[in-house]
Amino acid sequence: MDKKRNKLWVALFVGPALFFITVYLLYPSLHTIVISFMDNSGENFVGLRNFIYAFTSRPMLISFKNNLLWLIVFTLCTVGFGLILAILVDRIKYEKLAKSVIFMPMAISMVGAGVVWKFVYTYRPPGINQIGLLNQILVTFGFQPKGWLIQGPWLNNLALIFVGIWIWTGFCMVILSAAYKGIPKELLEAGRVDGANEWQVFRHIIIPSMKSTIAVVATTMVVNVLKIFDIVYVMTNGNFKTEVIANRMYKEMFQYRNYGRASAIAVVLFMLIIPAIAMNLKRMKGDES
Repeated sequence: MDKKRNKLWVALFVGPALFFITVYLLYPSLHTIVISFMDNSGENFVGLRNFIYAFTSRPMLISFKNNLLWLIVFTLCTVGFGLILAILVDRIKYEKLAKSVIFMPMAISMVGAGVVWKFVYTYRPPGINQIGLLNQILVTFGFQPKGWLIQGPWLNNLALIFVGIWIWTGFCMVILSAAYKGIPKELLEAGRVDGANEWQVFRHIIIPSMKSTIAVVATTMVVNVLKIFDIVYVMTNGNFKTEVIANRMYKEMFQYRNYGRASAIAVVLFMLIIPAIAMNLKRMKGDES
């Protein structure tokens, strides 16, 4: 009787969660995979044609290249700057205030940040009053204004990536700061007493002690950057060779009504994210053991 009652309570609590996961997550995922093998209408089977398009078309090749650039620059900068700030801010008197200021961009939505920085990057030809803050600063110091979002393919992509770094560095700093505070102060002092300079303490004590946290934060940033969409959509909509995978998927689905292609791109994006998630789960299991 008790076992039946326990099973009933388990079903009562777990059942609704499983229902919503199935309806809103599992079923749409399986349906997307099915549609990825269909034509533009999502009705006729076309085999691997959509996946061939996803890996060979020029727009998708540009998207892969840009996502790779995002992956490298964004991840290295957010984790690197977050780690450096976590260590430096820990040593100042107004630590809480400094952390609040650095973390503040996280309170802004991606869309809001994109709108703000689009105004900052606004370009007008030389000789015309600049309304973009960055170009106005350049003109004030005697330089020519730059088309930050139209001068590509490197400058505009890096300008977009900077917005992402501005938003997410504070998040990385907070997580890494908690891990840094967990390092025994005696261990750091012992290294300094033994003659290690600050760089040696950072390299041989701090980094090894925070290795697990750094790996988790890095994989989290990888997942975020692979599905980056909001900033690119708001600021350039993928124009001037700034296209990324998620934005291309959106265009194929809602602008061109190519449901099969859009679903295939979604599946490719999902497959790219799986290794990062698997690494994160493996790292978490290793930490628990």
